[in-house]
Amino acid sequence: MGTNDSRLSDLITSSASALAGKLAAKEVSSEEVTQAHLDRIAEVDGGERGIHAFLHVNTEEALGVAREVDAIRAAGGDDAAALHPLAGVPIAIKDLIVTKGQPTTAGSRILEGWMSPYDATVIKKIRAARLPILGKTNLDEFAMGSSTEHSAFGPTRNPWDLDRIPGGSGGGSAAAVAAFEAPLALGTDTGGSIRQPGAVTGTVGVKPTYGAVSRYGAIAMASSLDQIGPVSRTVLDAALLQELVGGHDPFDSTSLTDSFDTLAAAARAGAADGSLQGLRIGVVKELGGEGYQAGVEARFRESLELLKGAGAQVVEVSCPNFKYALGAYYLIMPSEVSSNLAKFDGVRYGLRVLPQDGPMTIERVMAATRAAGFGDEAKRRIILGTYALSAGYYDAYYGSAQKVRTLIQRDFDAAFAQADVLISPTAPTTAFPLGEKLDDPLAMYLNDVATIPANLAGVPGLSLPSGLADEDGLPAGLQILAPAREDARLYRVGAALEALLEAQWGGPLLAKAPALGTGQSAETNAGVK
Repeated sequence: MGTNDSRLSDLITSSASALAGKLAAKEVSSEEVTQAHLDRIAEVDGGERGIHAFLHVNTEEALGVAREVDAIRAAGGDDAAALHPLAGVPIAIKDLIVTKGQPTTAGSRILEGWMSPYDATVIKKIRAARLPILGKTNLDEFAMGSSTEHSAFGPTRNPWDLDRIPGGSGGGSAAAVAAFEAPLALGTDTGGSIRQPGAVTGTVGVKPTYGAVSRYGAIAMASSLDQIGPVSRTVLDAALLQELVGGHDPFDSTSLTDSFDTLAAAARAGAADGSLQGLRIGVVKELGGEGYQAGVEARFRESLELLKGAGAQVVEVSCPNFKYALGAYYLIMPSEVSSNLAKFDGVRYGLRVLPQDGPMTIERVMAATRAAGFGDEAKRRIILGTYALSAGYYDAYYGSAQKVRTLIQRDFDAAFAQADVLISPTAPTTAFPLGEKLDDPLAMYLNDVATIPANLAGVPGLSLPSGLADEDGLPAGLQILAPAREDARLYRVGAALEALLEAQWGGPLLAKAPALGTGQSAETNAGVK
C-alpha cells in the first residue's frame, strides 16, 4: 500500500506528538499505527533499490506491545492514566544499542547474529514506557563513518534521492524517520553521527549534553565522545524522546545527576511564542566559508534573517582553535577505538575464525577473527589509534590532541560569554552520491568538520532542516549549540526557528520530498527553498 492512501498517510506521516494525542484520545489504536509503519517498512525498505534502513524488523514484539497499550487504554482506570504520553508510538533503534531479544550487530560481521543478554538503560526506559520497538537500524561499522556505506550489511539510501548517502554513522535511523518508516528513532553521536544524517535527510537530530542520557548498553566506539540522542521529524518530538530516555543512571559513571525534564515545555514555548527578543545568537566564523556548498550557505543566511526578524541579536564569534578540531578528533577517537574494540577477540563472544594452518593459539585465533570480522574502516582506525597510543608517540599525538581539546573547550567558554547559543551549517554539503568518497577517507572525514567541536567539548547540539539547496534540491541543515547542561535552551531556540521556517515553506520540509518508488530524483526539487 502506498502513501496515496490518506488513512495510511496520516498514520505514518504524523509527528510523534500528534500520534500520541490521537492515541490518548482513542482516535486510532497503537496496533493500527504500528502495523502501518511495519507495512511501510515492507513496502520501501527491501529490494535492490530499497532504503535499507533496517537490519532487523521486530514485528511480533512490536505488535504485542501495541496491543498491550490498546488494552490498557480500553480498560481505563489508574493504569491507563499512568501510561507515558508516548506509549504506543513506535520507535526504531540504532543497531549499536544492545536490545535483549533482538540481534545487535553494530553493523559488523564480528557481531553478526549476536543476541544481547541485557537491555541498555535507554531500552529499559522505552520498554517501561511501552513504545513498540520496530527494529534495529543500519549504521557504519561500530559507528565509524559519515555515510553508512561502511556497514558490513550494505549501505542505506537517502529517501530524497536513492543514489545518495543518508549520512552516517546513523544513516539508518535518519533514513527510517525521513522515509516515514518510523516516527522516532534513537541514534548515537560521536562526532556528528546524529546531526549530520539529520542535515542530509531533512530530519531533526540532537546530541544531548555529554552525560545527559546514559551510555550504558551502547557499544562503545570512543567513550569520552559517544552520546545517545533522539532522531525525529520535529523539535518537540526530539525533546519528548530525550526526556523519556534521559536522566541519571548509576550504571554509567559519566551520567549527570541534573534533571532534564523541561525540554518539551521549552520546545512548546519556543514554537508558541515565536519571539526571540533579546536572545544573543553567535555565528561561528570558523564554521563556514571555503569548503561549504553555496546552497547550504544560502539557506543558513536566510535562517539568520528569520532569527533577526524574531528579535534575536546576531553577533559573529571566533573560535580559533576549531580549525584543529578535526585533527584532534581523529587522534582521540581512534585511540579510544583501539582500546574499546580490543574486546572483540573471538574468544568470549561473537565471531570466531580459526587459523588455516599452524599452531592453534589464542593470539592466532584472535588475529584470524579480527582480520575476517572487521571491515577496512574499522581496521584503519584501530591501527591509527594503536600507533597514537604506542610508546614514544603517546605525548606527541594523543597527549597533544587532548591539549587541543582543552583549547576548544575554552573557545566555547569564550563564545558563550558573548552569545546564548551558537549556530552554523550542520554539514558543509548536501548528501553526496553513494560511492563518491568511499575510497577517500580524508574527504569523508571532512563531513564532520562542523559537528566535531561539540563532542570534544561535551556541549549539546541540535540539527534541523534549513531548506533545500539550489544546486541539487537536497536538504541542508542548521546546527544550534548551547552551553553544557542547557539542553532546554537548545530546544526552545530550535522550535522557534522550526516554526518560522515551516511558516515560510507552508509546512514541513519533508512534505517536499520526492515520493518513494516513483523514480524521482532530487533534481525535481531544484530551486525549492
